[in-house]
Amino acid sequence: MKSNDKTNVMRILDKAKVPYAYHNYVDTGVVSGEEVAAVLGQDPNCVFKTLVTVGTSKKNYVFMLPVCSELDLKKAAKVVGEKSIEMIKSKDLLALTGYIHGGCSPIGMKKFFRTVADSSVENLKTVIFSGGKIGYQVELSPDDLKKVITYEYADICV
Repeated sequence: MKSNDKTNVMRILDKAKVPYAYHNYVDTGVVSGEEVAAVLGQDPNCVFKTLVTVGTSKKNYVFMLPVCSELDLKKAAKVVGEKSIEMIKSKDLLALTGYIHGGCSPIGMKKFFRTVADSSVENLKTVIFSGGKIGYQVELSPDDLKKVITYEYADICV
């Protein structure tokens, strides 16, 4: 891959000397996370989506969970100590994170937000998630992910 084809996420991983694999599904027409996992030939329990929320306190939070799962807003709110949380509106995602819907990564947001990964990630050798651009995915170990962002584990799925 040419360096000018790399996303900001990949540059951050390279700079931190974190090994990762790159997966591409550009021009496949897939939209959902389950479709991404299928096109990549990966177990959907290992392919994660990145969701950005806002709490009643107006603080933002990031949640990572398998593409085949749904975020339990009550569990997520409890984990971060909020009365309630809701998904941010797609139109607000770019200004807040620097990413568009479908290309949001927990790495390289404009500002770091408290991040929680579903506890299922603890049992995985590697996790696959957005490389910061639609069609780009990175795969790395959960321990290596901790070298570039701080995150915690919790049961956050329905």
